Amino acid sequence: MIKSTVKGRRVLVLSTAIAITMTQLQAQTIPTDQTLPLVKYVKPIIGTERMGHTFPGATVPFGAVQLSPETDTIPYSVDGKYVPDVYKYCAGYQYDDATIVGFAHTHFNGTGHSDLGDFLIMPTVGKLQLNPGTAADPASGFRSRFSHTTEQAAANYYKVDLEDYHIKAELTTTTRVGMHKYTFPATDSAHIILDMMYNLYNYPGKDVWTYLRIINDSTVVGYRQTNGWAKNRTEYFAMQFSKPFKSYGYKNYSTTEPYIGFWRRFDMRKNFPLIQGHDIRAYFDFDAKAGESIEIKMALSPVSYQGALDNMQEEARGWDFNQIKNAGQLAWEKELEKVKIETLNDSDKVNFYTAMYHSFINPTIYMDVDGNYKGLDQQIHNANDSHFTNYTTFSLWDTHRALHPLFTLLQPKRAGDMVESMLKHFDQSIIHMLPVWSTYANEGWCMTGYHAVSVIADAIAKNINGFDQQKALQAVITTATNPLYDNIPAYEKYGYIPDSLSGTSVSTTLEYAYDDWCIAQMAKKLGNDSIYEQFSKRAMNYKNVYDPSIGYMRPKDKNGVFRKNFDPLETSGEGFIEGNAWNYTLYVPHDPKGLIQLTGGDKAFIKRLDALFTTYLPDKYFEHTEDITRDGLIGNYVHGNEPSHHIAYLYNWTSEPWKTQSTVRMILKSQYHNGPDGLGGNDDTGQMSAWYIFSALGFYPVAPGSDLYNLGSPLVKSATIQLENGKTFAIKVVGQSEQNVYVSKVELDGKTLSDKTISQSDITSGGNLTFYMSNKHKK
Repeated sequence: MIKSTVKGRRVLVLSTAIAITMTQLQAQTIPTDQTLPLVKYVKPIIGTERMGHTFPGATVPFGAVQLSPETDTIPYSVDGKYVPDVYKYCAGYQYDDATIVGFAHTHFNGTGHSDLGDFLIMPTVGKLQLNPGTAADPASGFRSRFSHTTEQAAANYYKVDLEDYHIKAELTTTTRVGMHKYTFPATDSAHIILDMMYNLYNYPGKDVWTYLRIINDSTVVGYRQTNGWAKNRTEYFAMQFSKPFKSYGYKNYSTTEPYIGFWRRFDMRKNFPLIQGHDIRAYFDFDAKAGESIEIKMALSPVSYQGALDNMQEEARGWDFNQIKNAGQLAWEKELEKVKIETLNDSDKVNFYTAMYHSFINPTIYMDVDGNYKGLDQQIHNANDSHFTNYTTFSLWDTHRALHPLFTLLQPKRAGDMVESMLKHFDQSIIHMLPVWSTYANEGWCMTGYHAVSVIADAIAKNINGFDQQKALQAVITTATNPLYDNIPAYEKYGYIPDSLSGTSVSTTLEYAYDDWCIAQMAKKLGNDSIYEQFSKRAMNYKNVYDPSIGYMRPKDKNGVFRKNFDPLETSGEGFIEGNAWNYTLYVPHDPKGLIQLTGGDKAFIKRLDALFTTYLPDKYFEHTEDITRDGLIGNYVHGNEPSHHIAYLYNWTSEPWKTQSTVRMILKSQYHNGPDGLGGNDDTGQMSAWYIFSALGFYPVAPGSDLYNLGSPLVKSATIQLENGKTFAIKVVGQSEQNVYVSKVELDGKTLSDKTISQSDITSGGNLTFYMSNKHKK
């Protein structure tokens, strides 16, 4: 144990941790960001889309802490009614805002729904105010004005001046610890506010309970339990200050705690070492000299505050802010170095490495340094016993398409651990399901399909290790036949989901069909012929919702009669989730040849694809769908939403494959920019960014569950992929230019490719892929 003497008394501060990873890092000479050639291209704020769903703060790769500024406190609902503006604050930060209310430690990256925002810290000077105030009147609370001119965001670092208090705020992190550095003016009334009420997507009653224990005059521990998207989430913390506070206290804003029992004999509001209640804001008071910095370490744990203390001791010993920042940036540099590129301009390089940064934020590590984590069963498990790293934040409806396939190339060890995390989720599930949208030991059930099977099938197809493949096969079968989940009995009975049973009957049917194909591929590789045949048949269910009389997928009833009143352009209420029939009719990634035949053959299919990218979609068709905005549209093609991400590559199955090449290059340029409107839609925990990475390199996984990638048109001049097995895969682009978007020839290790695909083993075996570019397409 480590003990400390405070005001004449000995106090237990921390337990000694066994692991020494961060200690070893801190013993190295760690380069600054100026000596890290790729980190400098990461621009977290530049990567923020207009909807504000990407946080611009500090984090390390796959870190449990994402420390970021919060720019307002918009509630999820008022008087029981949804407040639409809250959607802009899925990550807490909105670029157009002029004030900051504090800095919170947990965020989702680019999601269209939200939670988290744990343990908001705000430094202030002067009169103590414990209400955040309003954006219109910042002086009414503890928020502060700020300017983008003093704001700086980089990999694992954020800085901003809080103008109302003349405080410079700086943030950095380790995997499980957020570190704050606040430089104050001279004052005898400096305050650090710990807002335990702040939540993303907040509403009355979301805070179930809050507990703080003052260990000594520089150390506070506790937890908060919330009922949000994650219905039963408890996050523990340990907070330590670099200097003793002179006093502290809190205010309880709850109106539902009239009874305090015999605790009333104490004045608990100030300098009492136990703070608890539903809605708590605490504060800690300091004196500060001019230019003096007060630093804070906030360690998180899914298990206990002792776990948080141990995490802090292991990962953030001492008070060297720059050493922590530089260690995190070195970790980012090592991740970014996995792909080294040359581009026509620096703008493309910024887009590429910012996309890699976004792709390596989620899923997040969810366990303490000793391997302990809370499972879906709310029990404590140890990942070290199974020799894996446990992860959470699985936005699988989005990320099965490109992000998880990207991990099989650039993060194969993590990819195996993520699959094992999903299998542990299955073991702990009360209804025996793989994750759908899993977060913080909770299942959120967000979106449709059972896309964990796509991730697992893709891992098996690409020979990813670290989990029991036969167990995985049983888990995907059990999930796909679960009678409790989203109309699976009806799907099995009818071969589609009838319109009367679901508002997303068509899109869910299409997603089930693709997932079933994934199960069939797994079964085939693992030698289970009966399962292969069963799920290969189910994979053809997409045909059951195609209406040849209008040429679109369309809802139909239990009797097989298609819905009479139907608009294929409408994105709301027509049987699809976050999309319309134009886009979803093309959602058959596992059987493009069958889809082309079904929809009228080669020429008709090309005409359909052409029209998708050129037909104007009036605002009225997506005004009720939050995840679709004009920014993410190209004609009627919705790049800002994931179900369309494979569509540009479908030309490869037609007689005009060159249109894949020109279309991909057009999307790369139109949907990804350097600026606060940098993405055309939600990044959705890295899916938008993963699409960019693959497409910029020249290939894309149209149907994860297969080991094949479809070729497109690379944006890079060259790229070298450093594989985890020690081999390298080099991409060379001959004749690259803004005009030369067409591919006249592709060679793999000097041999001309006759088709439009390369395999996973082509890449992981190492070698050379050469594209020869032209400004004219081949006929």
